[in-house]
Amino acid sequence: MDGISELRARYLDQVAGAADADALEAVRLAALGKKGEISLKMRELGRMTPEERQTAGPALNGLKAEIDSALRARRAALEDAALDARLQAEWLDVTLPGRPRPRGSIHPVSQVMDELTAIFGDMGFSVAEGPQIESDWYNFDALNIAPEHPARQEHDTFFMHRAAGDNRPPHVLRTHTSPVQIRAMQDQGAPLRVIAPGRVYRMDMDQTHAPMFHQVEGLAIDRAITMAQLKWTLEEFCRAFFEVDEVELRFRASHFPFTEPSAEVDIRCSWADGQLRIGEGDSWMEILGSGMVHPHVLRAGGIDPEQWQGFAFGMGIDRIAMLKYGIPDLRAFFDSDLRWLRHYGFAALDLPDLPGGLSR
Repeated sequence: MDGISELRARYLDQVAGAADADALEAVRLAALGKKGEISLKMRELGRMTPEERQTAGPALNGLKAEIDSALRARRAALEDAALDARLQAEWLDVTLPGRPRPRGSIHPVSQVMDELTAIFGDMGFSVAEGPQIESDWYNFDALNIAPEHPARQEHDTFFMHRAAGDNRPPHVLRTHTSPVQIRAMQDQGAPLRVIAPGRVYRMDMDQTHAPMFHQVEGLAIDRAITMAQLKWTLEEFCRAFFEVDEVELRFRASHFPFTEPSAEVDIRCSWADGQLRIGEGDSWMEILGSGMVHPHVLRAGGIDPEQWQGFAFGMGIDRIAMLKYGIPDLRAFFDSDLRWLRHYGFAALDLPDLPGGLSR
């Protein structure tokens, strides 16, 4: 077949002169593409006599194979050249010392919330949540808090603004997470075991109080719940949370509108050399309030107090974090000081669990 030698020479020169991958692809299409010059020559074989095909066929196949081989070799050479150029431009001296990446820290409040969830989750409690802006009914009335109670005054509670003539029920920034208990009872009924950690708001600010802080409420409802079970639950929690083998709790009679009977709970401790030690010594420290759920509260949650009873407790998350981790001032929790967080914070991947240790 005429012209094979000329095609070989022309395309081999073009392959050798291709400066980049795009130019090489253009050569491939011109020679071997569907409408390429060599492909069109291959189609002419069908119009040839058998004797002509015996000569032209092997010649065209050989040309096609030779051009394809040249294309592959040139493509590999271009890729090697590109890699060499990149290696020259992008280099890393592996003998240099490593540069540590900055690491974030978990805030102590978040850490203690995770610890609470792990401990009470092991006892069968689930986590319940509710809105931080609550109606007056959920925050006070449903919890048996009388209209004349001091907590319902503006010097103690943040009330949401209402325009003149607005007859809708007043709303407040919740003063405790107890409203979540009412919502959980209404949504889930009985039996029930939940904890409700979250932010709460009160008009107070000093070394141990803040206008926004964190609480956790606990609620257990069943047909034969007793104060003995409340005591066991709190002892197990304190033993796990403070990571000590033995704890001793003291229950002092008190009054809360939403529980009857009610009790303040103290824990035995010592302050030897200015260091708090839980479970030993001759001192007592108040850590939480508790009691049996008042029948009025059960009714507000849609539960019949003739059939069901329960216990409830509440404690400040920030306060127990201060006790466990030796943080002297509550206000530092909210100062956004990175130096403080690096000192008291926790590594992001050190998630607390009971078998591995809460504060490892």
